Amino acid sequence: MASISTTTVEGNGLPIYTVSLPGTRALTVLVAFDAGARTESQDENGMAHFLEHLVFKGGEKYPTYRDVNETAERLGGVLNAYTSHDLVAFHITVRAESAPQAIDLLSDFVARPKIDPEELDRERGVVIQEINRAYDQPSTVAEYLIDKAAFGDHPLGRTVLGPEENLKTFTREGIVAFRQRRWAGASGGAFLVGNTEHVPADEELHELFGRFPTLQEPDPYVPASAFDPQTLVEQRDTNQSHLRMIYRPDVTVSSTKERAALAIYSTLLGGSMGSRLFEEIREKRGLCYSVYAIAHAFADVPILQLGSGLQSSKCIEAYTRMREIVDELRADGPTEEEVERARAYAAGKLVLAFENTNAVARYGASQKIVYGEDIDPDKAIEQLDAVTFDEVREVASNVADNLAVACVGPHEASDF
Repeated sequence: MASISTTTVEGNGLPIYTVSLPGTRALTVLVAFDAGARTESQDENGMAHFLEHLVFKGGEKYPTYRDVNETAERLGGVLNAYTSHDLVAFHITVRAESAPQAIDLLSDFVARPKIDPEELDRERGVVIQEINRAYDQPSTVAEYLIDKAAFGDHPLGRTVLGPEENLKTFTREGIVAFRQRRWAGASGGAFLVGNTEHVPADEELHELFGRFPTLQEPDPYVPASAFDPQTLVEQRDTNQSHLRMIYRPDVTVSSTKERAALAIYSTLLGGSMGSRLFEEIREKRGLCYSVYAIAHAFADVPILQLGSGLQSSKCIEAYTRMREIVDELRADGPTEEEVERARAYAAGKLVLAFENTNAVARYGASQKIVYGEDIDPDKAIEQLDAVTFDEVREVASNVADNLAVACVGPHEASDF
């Protein structure tokens, strides 16, 4: 069982969550803030991700990217970061004995980044290359299209990387201002997950994480707008098509029980090799190699996404049958055996994921910062185990027959 304790840094208000996990020799240190892409204005789109890159260029004690990278390597650590619509997060996973040095490193360059103007201009070109590479990948373009089809001009409909033209306009002053506006301790958190035997005492921890400045708590995110789905197609003369569909299920995001039931529903729909989509679309009909369904909940809105990569000549048949399967589950519900199997699979998959300290740290950041909920990984597994047949049937019956559609391939929007 996990052992969890919490303290808060005086001054900047940053909470520190220590999650001790038995049976591991690793520790993950993760710091995250409510400063993802959905907190950007349209002109700022891409800035949260760009700032994530720039932070790695060095802080006060470790002043260059070489100092940061080589120190992490000497610790035997895996250092990385991510930006989503919800969060920006920085993390390092090390052997437990290296905990003090890992915390010192991460809290230096993340809390006190130099954001050197020369490095900014150099990294700008790197991120623009990342953006262009993404548009060369049809599957990534399909992801961009489905977000826009589901959320329109809302920040959730924009890409996390942002457009190239925005990257060219970002100034150091604007980036620093964004950081000061969004990286408040009260809307973030530090997560120490794994073998915590060598984590420094609270006094030293507070000194290290006290490096983050004291900032005013940011304004809340812009709530998601009413669902007004579109069908968007990017025509490409290819043999393969990339299909995406988003429904907005009638699930209360603030209810952990309803989110767990949605997770079980998406699993039996298309989350495993025994799911309805995999069995029908791939195995019985041979329409594709890849087909899936996945549920996700932003802070204020849930989505159910279906997707497939398949031969273009089979795309419309697959799309039609995928919609029919959702319709059948709405009308007739799943079987009890399906729910039982999906529940066991989803819970088991989470158990295996939580063998990784980084996965638990990411879960904790999402739970606490996005939802304001308990970060206990054992409870997350228990919640899946506790989902009932009736709860899953209720989710299935409330997936309305209106959806956003996106496709990259040789098609017309009218085909869908």
